Amino acid sequence: MLNNTSRFQESLDKRKTEGTLRRLRLQSEGVDFYSNDYLGFAQNKELQNILLEKIMENPELLSGSTGSRLISGNSDVATSVEHFIAQKHHFESALLFPSGYNANLALFSTLPSRHDVVIVDEQIHRSVHDACQLSNAKKLKFKHNDLEDLENVLKRQEGHCYIAIESLYSMEGDFAPLQEIAAIAERYKASLIVDEAHAFGVLGYGLIEKYDLQKQISAAVVTYGKALGAHGASILCSETVKSYLVNFASPFIYTTSAQDFQWMSIKTGYEFLDQNLELAKKLQDNIRVFRSQHLDSPSVEASPVQAILILDNQKLKTLQNILYEEGFLTYAIYSPTVKEGSERLRICLHSFNTEEEIMKLTGIIKEFM
Repeated sequence: MLNNTSRFQESLDKRKTEGTLRRLRLQSEGVDFYSNDYLGFAQNKELQNILLEKIMENPELLSGSTGSRLISGNSDVATSVEHFIAQKHHFESALLFPSGYNANLALFSTLPSRHDVVIVDEQIHRSVHDACQLSNAKKLKFKHNDLEDLENVLKRQEGHCYIAIESLYSMEGDFAPLQEIAAIAERYKASLIVDEAHAFGVLGYGLIEKYDLQKQISAAVVTYGKALGAHGASILCSETVKSYLVNFASPFIYTTSAQDFQWMSIKTGYEFLDQNLELAKKLQDNIRVFRSQHLDSPSVEASPVQAILILDNQKLKTLQNILYEEGFLTYAIYSPTVKEGSERLRICLHSFNTEEEIMKLTGIIKEFM
């Protein structure tokens, strides 16, 4: 039995008093305004039937991989899917991971050396911060989407710099000025790494493809548990970077590979995405309906994430509960997930939400505010 757990309980009690204690809950019944299933792929019956047919044709897809990919866990399916993904995104190579967290952990714990500097947007995903702790590199922050501040930080550095950003930020619901940051990175000979987790599928294959920036990006992370409705992630990069990660990235080397079914479902998701472009269009229509209600939000047009800032934790919890009682599932974000003083109700819009649902949701929020 673990001794001296009193400090654990004190921390838990403190969160409970503050109303920010996290608990595992089963998915509730209600209208989904909180999941990352932006295009409804996770619940799409047609896609489910396609996957089921593939399993029936090849039940071995469900077998365990039996080891890491460097031992017994590699397969023709994994390597062919990586080649497929690289071609789709117009990158030289792709390397699959069980999750986006795992992919970021591999990138930022491995590529930067002790003489390098990692400069992160202050709103970068927690996985990047955790990865930097495993690296010997120095980590610095720049103000969110602030080009001048980024350049000021770069000017003061002597070693090689890595810049870490997201193309679409999952808490703020805004886009990075990707073209401008790519130009700054090029000017300072810095390596730019972009997380496309929330932009992929919502805006085609993401902002890198939209602006044709593949040659200016050192590596990109694409995740499949959001718009694609699957699971896992890939790092898009050069052959050299891929080989370096395979040789030196502990999160890749020492992780048992996922089943081939996971890799196959990712490839199938890409194909389904290409065949159902109207779902992304429907999502944008729904975002426009939401935005037409003029709720005060730092989020931008075209983002499926719409944040409503409510700085009083009790008020935030009350609004979430009111919406829940009315059948709407939303998610309240407290510190430390976001900076203290920027707590918010995070609303995720989807292609399957109806105009009536959106109008009722926004009406309740307006009345509460």
